[in-house]
Amino acid sequence: MALHSAAAHSSDQILPFRESLLAMLGIAFVIMLVGLDSTIVGTALPTIVAELKGFDLYAWVATSYLLTSVITVPIFGRLGDYYGRKPFVIVSIILFTVASILCGMSNSMLWLVIGRGVQGIGGGMLVGTAFACIPDLFPGAHTRLRWQVMMSTAFGIATAVGPSLGGFLTQYWGWRWVFFVNLPVGLLSLFFVWKYLPHLRHTDPDAKIRLDWPGALLLTASLGCLQLFVEMLPKHGLSLGMLVLLAASVASFYALWKWEHHALQPILPFDLLFHPKLATLFLLSLLSGFSMFSLMFFAPLLYQGGFGLSPQEAGVLITPLVAFIMVGSITNSRIITRIKNPIIMLYIGFIMLALSCLGVVISNRWTSHSMIASFMLIGGLGLGFILPNLTVFIQQEAGREHLGIATALMQSLRMIGSMVGTAIIGTLINHMYAGSVRQALESDNAGKWLSSFSDPQILISHETQALVLKQLADAGHNGQLLLEAARDGLIGSIHMGVGLAVIVTVIGVGLVRRVPKVSLRLQPEAVSVGE
Repeated sequence: MALHSAAAHSSDQILPFRESLLAMLGIAFVIMLVGLDSTIVGTALPTIVAELKGFDLYAWVATSYLLTSVITVPIFGRLGDYYGRKPFVIVSIILFTVASILCGMSNSMLWLVIGRGVQGIGGGMLVGTAFACIPDLFPGAHTRLRWQVMMSTAFGIATAVGPSLGGFLTQYWGWRWVFFVNLPVGLLSLFFVWKYLPHLRHTDPDAKIRLDWPGALLLTASLGCLQLFVEMLPKHGLSLGMLVLLAASVASFYALWKWEHHALQPILPFDLLFHPKLATLFLLSLLSGFSMFSLMFFAPLLYQGGFGLSPQEAGVLITPLVAFIMVGSITNSRIITRIKNPIIMLYIGFIMLALSCLGVVISNRWTSHSMIASFMLIGGLGLGFILPNLTVFIQQEAGREHLGIATALMQSLRMIGSMVGTAIIGTLINHMYAGSVRQALESDNAGKWLSSFSDPQILISHETQALVLKQLADAGHNGQLLLEAARDGLIGSIHMGVGLAVIVTVIGVGLVRRVPKVSLRLQPEAVSVGE
C-alpha cells in the first residue's frame, strides 16, 4: 500500500532503524548492480569480440547501453515523482537482470548490442529512481548524509572489484559469466526492495496525471542524436552526416524547450533546470563528469601504453582513485554537518580533483609509483567530497515535488559530461598521437608502417610489438627507437588531453562560489518553479 508524503515525511527518518537498514540494503544492491556492470564488461570485451567476430560493433557494446540509459534516466525520474518509485525500481531490476542473461546468451555481436541497449533501459530506470528513494526514506539532510555513506560504499566496492572480477571470470569461467554474475545480485536486490522498500507517493492518488509523451519523444531525439554525434565524431569527423546529427539534436532540444514551457506536467521542467538555486549545481555535475571520466579512461592508457606498465600494475595505481571515493564520502558525512558553510566541501573537492588531473599531466616514466598512486588518491578523495554533496544539495533545494526529476537531471548531466569529455579528449589524443607518430616514421623513411603504429594498442600488446619490430629490423630500421618515439607521442598527447580536464576542473572551482548558501535543515523546502 502506498504511503502519502503528508504522513510519511513527519520526521527526518520515516522508518525505524531495522526497516530503514533493510530498505537501504535493497537500494545498495541496486547500486552495486549498476556499478559492477559499468566496470566489469570492459575487461572482457577483447575476448568477446574475438569469439563473436564483430570488431566493427565493438564501441556499440558500450554506446547502446549509454544511449538508452541517458534517455531513460530523466523520463523515469519524473514518472517516479508521479507514481512513486518502488514499482519502477522493481521493474528496472527485473528488466536489467533479464537483459543481462540475454547478453550472456549472445551468439553474435548484434545480439549483444541489442541486449546491452535493453540493459541500458533498465539501468536508466534504476539510476532515475533508486537514488531518489534515499531522500524519500530520510527527509532530514543530516540523517540522509549518514545513510548515503552506505550507497557510496556499495558503489565503491562494486567499481573497485569490477575490473579484476571481469578478468577472473573471463579467464577461468568464460566471458558470458561477466553478464550472468548480475543474476544473484539482481535477485538479492529484488528481494529486499520488494519486501522492505515502502511505496511512497508525493501526489494525490486520485489526481489525474497527464504524461508528457511529446516531451519524452523530443528528449529522446535530442539526447539520442547528441550521443550518436559524440560517439561517432572521432571516427567520421565533421562530415555531412555528423552535421545532420548535430543539427537534429539542436533542433529537437529547441522544440523540447518550446514545448515544455506550455506542457501542463513537463517531463523536463526548464524552470527547474535554470532555477537560480539549482543551475550552478547542475553545471557542476556536468563538469565533474567530464573530469572524473577523463581520469578513469585515460590514466590507465597513460600508465600502460605510455609508461609500459602491465595491466595489473596499472590497475593497482588506479585503485586509489576508485577506492578513496568511498573514503572521501565517509569523511565528508562526518564533516559536512559540523561546519557552518557546507559549500566549502565542494571547494575542497574540486581543488583536489584539479590537483589529481594536474598530477597525471606532470607524471612521466620516472615518476615513482607511490607518487602516482598519491595523485589518484587525492582525486578519489576529491570526488568523495563532490559527488554526495552535489546529490544532497540538489535534493535539498529541489524539494519533494521535483525530487526525482532533479536527481535524474543531475545523473544525466554527469553522464553527458562524461560523454562529451571522453569524446573531446579522445579526439585530441588520437589527433596529436597520430601526428607525432607520422612525423617520427617519415623522418626515418618508414611511413609505410603508419597503419601499424596508428593504434596505441601496439604500445600495450607485446605480440604486436614483436611482429612489427621484426618487420622494421628486416627493413633496416631501428624499430625500438620508433617505438619509443610513439610512446613519447602518446604520453604528450594524454598530458595535453588531461590538461584540458585540469582547465575544466579549475572552472568548476570558480563556479562553486556561485552556489547559493545551502542549509542542511531537517525539512527541505521546495523551490518555487513555473511562476
